[in-house]
Order: sequence, then C-alpha cells, then structure tokens
Amino acid sequence: MANQSTIKIPVAISAGIHIGAIVILVIGVSFDDKPKTMPSAPSAPAIQAVMVDQQKITQHVEKLKQQKQDTENKEKARQAELERKANEARQQREQEQQKIKNLEIERKQKEVETQIANDAAKAAQIKVQQEKERANKAEAVRKQKEQEQKASEQAAQKAAEKRKQEEAAAKQAADERKRKAEEDERKRKLEEDRQRKAKADADAKARQEQEMTDALAAEQATLSQTRNKQVMSEVDRFKAMIIATIQRNLVVDESMRGKSCRVFIRLAQDGFVTSSQTLDGDQVVCRAAKAAINKAGRLPVSTEAGVYDKLKEINLTVSPEFN
Repeated sequence: MANQSTIKIPVAISAGIHIGAIVILVIGVSFDDKPKTMPSAPSAPAIQAVMVDQQKITQHVEKLKQQKQDTENKEKARQAELERKANEARQQREQEQQKIKNLEIERKQKEVETQIANDAAKAAQIKVQQEKERANKAEAVRKQKEQEQKASEQAAQKAAEKRKQEEAAAKQAADERKRKAEEDERKRKLEEDRQRKAKADADAKARQEQEMTDALAAEQATLSQTRNKQVMSEVDRFKAMIIATIQRNLVVDESMRGKSCRVFIRLAQDGFVTSSQTLDGDQVVCRAAKAAINKAGRLPVSTEAGVYDKLKEINLTVSPEFN
C-alpha cells in the first residue's frame, strides 16, 4: 500500500503541472510570473482538489474560446457592413455619373436630329419652289397654246365666213337665220369646251397647290415636334443639374433618411434664385432644402429662351442622399 501511494503522488503532481501549463498557454499567462522554486508535493487531498478543478478549468477555457470567437464574428460582421455601405455609395456615384453622361449623349443626339430635320425642311422648301416653278411654266405653255388655238380658230372662222358670204350672196335672206343659229351653236360649244378645259386646268393647279401646302405643313409639324422633344430633354437635363446643386449644399443627418420635401423655386435668366418656398414634406428636410437653395444662390439654367421659360418657375422634390 505504501508503494502504491508513493507512485500515485508523482503521477498526480506531473499531471497537475501539465494541466497548469496548458491553461497558462491558453489564457496567455506568462511563466515569468511563476515562482522559481517548485512547489512541494501536494498531499493526497490536494491531488484530488487538482483533479476536481480540472473540469472547471476546461469549462473556463472553452468559455474564453467561445467569447473570443464571438468577438471575431462581430468584428467580421461590422467590417462586412462597412464594406457593403462603401460599395453602395460607390455604385450610386457611378450611376449618377453614368446618368449625366447619358443626358449629354442624348443632348448631342437631339442636336443631330434637329440638324437633320432642318436640312429636310430646307430640301422640302426647295422642292416646293421647284414644283411651283414647273407649274408656272406649264401654265405659261397652256396659255400660249390657248392663244394659238384661238388665233387658228379665228382665222378659220374668217375664212368660213368669207366663203359663206360668197356662196350665200343669192340666198342671203333665207340662209341668214340658219347661219346665225349654226354660229351660235358653234360658239356655245366652243365656250363649253373652253370652260371645261379651264375648269380642268384650274382643278389640276388647285390640286398641285394643295399637295405643296400639305407637304409644307407636314414638314413644319415634324420640325415642331422635334423641337419640342429637344426642349423637354434640355429641361430634364437642367432639372437634374439643379437637384445635384441643391444636394451638394444640403446638410443631412440620420433623422432625414427616407424623407423628402417638395419646393417651389423662381429663377432669373442668369440662374439667380429670386424666391423659393417649401410646399409640403418633412419639416426637417424642408428647412435643410431651403437653406441649401439659399446657400447656392444661383442654380444652373439654360440661355435658350424656350428652355428657360420652362425652368424659371419649377417644382422639385428634394430627397437627402446618404453615402
């Protein structure tokens, strides 16, 4: 029995020393804090206490590991959230830049379309003028032929009258009524033919004039529609620039997130804000929007009269942006 006790004591002491060293390594305790002299061998009750405390030490070590893991997980989640917000802000800036580029491309495209429409209108006017000149020439030829025909008819008439006078010298009294009736009938037919021809010529000319008028009206309508589209595109572009200017001067805080304010602005021709007022929306956002407008003082505006007329009095919705 004495030998067994003697063996158990060194084994317990060795186990306790190894367990203590493991715990110190886990919780980061330095060996320098330990006393240089080794403790005396514990008694049997002390060995039992060391073995009992081993479970508590193991549980404490596991708890410390779990706390460390939870801290690392929270830090990773915080870093991920910061990175997500940074990506969202970058994407929003890129979208705004792309929107401005698209508006500029659309403006240049509208300029090209306007130039094409102007060229088409000029070509149509030239075509109308050419058609008019051809119609005038055709009318002149018709009148000349009509005069020639009348001259020929008059010559033929004179010859017939002379011949009839020579032939009807002996029967002048009897044939006078017949000749007169025939003459009247011929004149009536000639008049009818002349009227039918004049009516046909007038109808043809009227149709040509109407076709030219319709073509010119269609060209003018196309040009007007193109111009209206260009003006509205410019108005949208300047509205986006005005909102961007207000956003740059807008002081925001977290309480304004997801809220907005509708404002009315009156502008001079040089973009100077002559008056502004809030219409409806969140009071905090409205006060910030009013201050941003006053701080800007002058907003982007077009020098083109048609665009300025649609910008001089505008209603806008201001929504705070968060990076």
